[in-house]
Amino acid sequence: MPTQDYLTVTVKETRSEAVGVRSLVLAAREGGALPAWTPGAHVDVVLSRDLVRQYSLSSACEERAAWRIAVLREPDGRGGSAYLHDRVAAGDTLLVSAPRNNFALDLDTSRLVFVAGGIGITPILPMLAAAERAGTDWQLLYLGRSAETMAFADELTRYGDRVRLHRDDVSGVADLAAELDGVGAAGAHVYACGPSGLLTAVQEYADARPHSCLTLERFVATPEAQRQVDDRPFTVETADGREIEVGAGQSIVDALTQAGVRTLTSCREGVCGTCETPVLEGTPDHRDQLLSEEERAAGDVMMICVSRCQGERLVLDV
Repeated sequence: MPTQDYLTVTVKETRSEAVGVRSLVLAAREGGALPAWTPGAHVDVVLSRDLVRQYSLSSACEERAAWRIAVLREPDGRGGSAYLHDRVAAGDTLLVSAPRNNFALDLDTSRLVFVAGGIGITPILPMLAAAERAGTDWQLLYLGRSAETMAFADELTRYGDRVRLHRDDVSGVADLAAELDGVGAAGAHVYACGPSGLLTAVQEYADARPHSCLTLERFVATPEAQRQVDDRPFTVETADGREIEVGAGQSIVDALTQAGVRTLTSCREGVCGTCETPVLEGTPDHRDQLLSEEERAAGDVMMICVSRCQGERLVLDV
């Protein structure tokens, strides 16, 4: 497992933020400042050799002494959230990556609208602070089932009427188009994070309004991406010359693991970026939802949990 971009942090504090949501404050084990980051960034948390999860940083960017992450317990998940809820306490240490940002905020715009659903509020919090410091015109629409499930709502009171909270138990299921119109989303640059159904509805809203610009942070791949079919086999060569066959119904990650080559992976859906791998030779068949068109065209990195090979052979820096 690569360690050069990872650091050991101490869990300074834990706190219940809402029903099923636990926050952890992380400080450098040896003290001092943590690496700098920008709004929208996340870190990988390594829980074991085969268990890595991503969590957005929700604290203030200028606070370098500690980071805050928040974890939603997912009963049907693969164990990461349960581990951080049940097995990690103040004083424990964790291995985390340097921050990476696939959801970067652009303040060079006249108006911003933020949309958060449930735990999707976490990457939005530092964005609000940055927009406020910059004097940008912004509003937030934060949707949840009830007050008890909406983490960090108390922190938002400082922003007054820039924030609109919609609770289903009070107002019923949201008429999303009306709610977005109410916060002036038409014609704004919209940043949205939350459940897939919410993001699909926000995407449809933006598509119908040609003057809107939309940036999304997804926790899972879209149904269209999930339906992609693995096709023919190909060969992966590692940096040390090992040749590994990848079957038609097999991911590169699984083929490497079966051959004893360890890689870090998490979402296995091409949305988190943990498994980004340099390509030394060959042409990737990109199937992730992270890389830009320019990065895809360059072909020098790929997400090996979902992407494949356009030809017969790839040489990867693993």
